[in-house]
Amino acid sequence: MFCKTVAALKYAFPADSALKAYKFNAQLHYAPAFASLLLPLLKREFADADALLPVPLHRWRHAQRGFNQAAEIAKPLARASSLPMLRTVQRIHATPSQTALDAAERHRNLKGAFAIRAPLSCRYPVIVDDVMTTGETCRQLSRLLIEAGAESVGVLVVARA
Repeated sequence: MFCKTVAALKYAFPADSALKAYKFNAQLHYAPAFASLLLPLLKREFADADALLPVPLHRWRHAQRGFNQAAEIAKPLARASSLPMLRTVQRIHATPSQTALDAAERHRNLKGAFAIRAPLSCRYPVIVDDVMTTGETCRQLSRLLIEAGAESVGVLVVARA
């Protein structure tokens, strides 16, 4: 469903260690560095983008972790690019962590996990996330965005497995 995926790094050492420290040990000082890696890619590969969508966390996961890792990366991107961040897409189901799941399990886990709470105000959003493994999260979000009226959807991640 998404038109293009761009990753700054391969999910391998040392990027994987930095991403794990960021996400699971709340080392938020990594967020601006990750955003600085993504900014030139955003400008070059997604010049027609008109919004950024950090992958939403369910409110329980957000409360547990204390932050949304995708949103912390997207904030400096939004400031530097002057693109608005979509805030109307929500994760409505508290799904188990994707980490230990295979592709089929990830698909089942995420089916119906997201919803849009207001009319879509963009035509070409770019989904922002820390890591892409199977791409199922982005497929589910892209499908939702296209059904809501987006013409195309891009995906920008720090690292791809």
